[in-house]
Parts: sequence; structure tokens; C-alpha cells
Amino acid sequence: MEKKKSFELKTTHIIALGFVILIFVGSILLSLPFAAADGQRTPYIDALFTATTSSCVTGLVTVVTGEHWSFFGQVVILIMIQLGGLGVVSFTTLLLIIAGKRIQLKQRMLIQEAYGFDTLTGLVRMVKKMIKGSLIVEGIGAVLYTFIFIPRYGLLKGIWVSVFTSISAFCNAGMDLMGANSMMDYVDHPLMNLITMGLIVIGGLGFFVWWDFLAMIRRVRKEKMSFKMSWRRMSLHSKIVLSSTFVLITGGAVIFYALEHNNPLTMGNLSMGGKIWASIFQSVTLRTAGFASINQAGMTNASAILGCVMMFIGGSPGGTAGGVKTVTVMLIAFSVLAVITGKEDVELGHRRIGLENVMKALCVVLLQVVSLVLSTFAMCCFETDLPMLQIMYETFSALGTVGLTMGITEGLTLAGKIIIIASMYCGRLGPITMAMVMNVNSKNKKVHRKLPEGKIFV
Repeated sequence: MEKKKSFELKTTHIIALGFVILIFVGSILLSLPFAAADGQRTPYIDALFTATTSSCVTGLVTVVTGEHWSFFGQVVILIMIQLGGLGVVSFTTLLLIIAGKRIQLKQRMLIQEAYGFDTLTGLVRMVKKMIKGSLIVEGIGAVLYTFIFIPRYGLLKGIWVSVFTSISAFCNAGMDLMGANSMMDYVDHPLMNLITMGLIVIGGLGFFVWWDFLAMIRRVRKEKMSFKMSWRRMSLHSKIVLSSTFVLITGGAVIFYALEHNNPLTMGNLSMGGKIWASIFQSVTLRTAGFASINQAGMTNASAILGCVMMFIGGSPGGTAGGVKTVTVMLIAFSVLAVITGKEDVELGHRRIGLENVMKALCVVLLQVVSLVLSTFAMCCFETDLPMLQIMYETFSALGTVGLTMGITEGLTLAGKIIIIASMYCGRLGPITMAMVMNVNSKNKKVHRKLPEGKIFV
């Protein structure tokens, strides 16, 4: 008799299940009466929505975070943001290390799958560095925020708001304790803008780029190497991430300024300095951060569409941001360029990019587009009173784990909230992971075969 094969979860299933457990536990805790500031039980759908947006580091909320939740509720939310931002896998690994447990091959493969590492060597050390580096950056951000929040809220609350905002900004969660206006009261505050944007960008660059950038700085300082030579020695991945991030932020800021500088509903009443700060901040926060320094509902249609594009792109691989990622978009763009110019290979940074990477990038973009179409269509079916553009902005924000809204989140119907919850969850896992989770082929083996070539017209 043949033995029955035992069911074994794939790494993608474990990652997906980890987020489900985190969301479920968080929703139960947030539905308790003492999790709310008024001591009343929060409707479960709102508790579930908040748990999802926290764990998936999105930032869309149906209740105002700083007003609705008690200190206990805010602590629960912050823990979920931290776990969701850095990954359930990394903290599970850290707990095993603290407990003195040996990290087995299965756990190492899980870490590799979660962060996209290309090797099993030194994974535990990498996770330690990631968590240590994250806590250091968040700590520096919290200290800097105290110069803003202690004068406003007092010592204890000022420290708490500083810690919460720093972790939320670094994890690109976009949740804050400043009330319904978010950061609109600080739209032209230089220190607030610099700290928040710095944390958002650092968190969204990805941990690989951190190490590569620090190595470049060390070469310049210790080895007296020129900046140009040190830049050349950086990995192709880091060059693409840093270059595309700079172009997207500066380009986005210039376009937003051109579109909104005379709009009285957003930047029209600000000084020249305020308009510049607001433009740069809007360009940065759309890359999955979710903090708002201007009224999103007051933007022109052109700005809203540009915002959807920025939210679709998102941050970079290996970081805390969402979206299809900057590297993915660059690969697609250069693939198109290769076809137009008649090149046989996709060339980027004087290197040939493998077909497997190009196919994966195409798959990510196509799956994300399909997800956006489906979620937008579903929202239009149930939220019949809302304008199409506002619904699009909401679904792009949810799937990109951004958290910006044109003011419709709190008024969504039950069906609308469920659709956005599902969108935030899918957006946090990413299209490739979701496709692998739904893959019924448990063996997941590659098929090595070549069929005769077929001719089709494109």
C-alpha cells in the first residue's frame, strides 16, 4: 500500500497565512471595548479594516486613528505596522534566534522567499542586520520628531506620537495620531517634511540598497575613492533603484507643482516655499507612504491620474513599500525600448538582462493591472453613488498599499470595505505571491520542454 502524502505548505502559503493570522488577531484585539477611546465596542468590520490596513502598511482608515482608538488600541496598531512593514517572517526568525533555536533549512528557504534573496548563505545575519538597521533609523526619526511633537502635545504624549509617526513613516504605513488633517497642518514645516520624507524614502529603497550605498560611502571615506568610481562599483540593482527613485521624486514634484500651484483647494493659498514643500511631499508620499499634506479630494483630475500612476509604481524591491516596484517598471520600459530599436536582448546599465527577469516583470505588471481592473469594477458595482475617479484613486491606493484617499473611505458600504480589505491584503503580498498561493500545483516544478515554433500576428 502506498503511503498518503502529507500536506505541506509552500513558503508562499506560510507568508500569506502569517499575514492572515496577524490580521485576525489584531482585529479581535481592536474589537475589544477598551481598544476604543470611548470604551465602546468598535464594529468588527472597522476593527478588521484597521487591522488589515495596519498589517499591510497601507493607511486607509474608516475611523480616525488618533481620535477613535485608546492607547491600548494604538499600541496594537503600531505592533501590527512594525510586524507588517518588516515582515512576519523576519520577526519569527528573530524570536527563534532569541530563544536559542537553530534556524533550519526550511526557515532559511522561507526567509529567502519572503525577501527575494538569491542565496541561502548568511540569511540569518542579513535578517539581524535588517531589523537592527530598521530600529536604528526609526529611533533616529523618533528623536527628531520630538522637537516637533513635545512642544505641541507635552512630554509623554509627544514622545508617543513621535515613536508612532517614525515607525509608521519608515514602514510606509501612512497612519498618524494627528487627527483627520494628517500632516496638512505641517504642509510648509521644513523639519517635519524632511524627517517624514527621509524615513519614507529610506524605508522604500530596500535593504539591499542600504548596504550597497553604505559600502559606497565607506569606499569614498576610507579608501579615498572618487564618488564616480565608487558609484560604478555598486550593483546594477542599486543603481536602478537610486536613479529611478530620484527621477520619480523630482519629476513628480515638478509636475505636481505645475498642476496644483494655482489650485485654491490644494496649494493655491500657500507661499512659494509651501508650494515647493507640498509638491515634493506629494511626490514622495504617493510612493506608498500615505501621509497627506494637501487635500487629496481637491486635486485636479490630471493630478489624480498622475497620483494613480505613482501609486501603481510604488517603491523598490526588498523594502517596506508596495506597488509593482521601480525596478519592474524599468525592466518593462527597457524591454519596450529593445523592441523599438531592434535589439535582441534587453540592455540596462551596460548589462544584458535575462529573459526570466523580463518575463517576471511583465507578469507582475499584468497581474497588478488585472487586480486593479477587477477591484475597480467591483467597487463600481457596489459604490454606485461615487465618482469613477475617486473609486480608481481608492483602489490604486489599496492595491499599492499607499493609504491616500479622496475622502471616501469612511463612507464606504460594507461591500466596499470588504473589497478594499481584500485589495490591501493582495497588494501587501504582491501579485506574484498571490498567484503562487493560488497555484494548485503543489510540486511547482518547472516544465522543461520546447514545442515547435508557432507564427502569430501582433
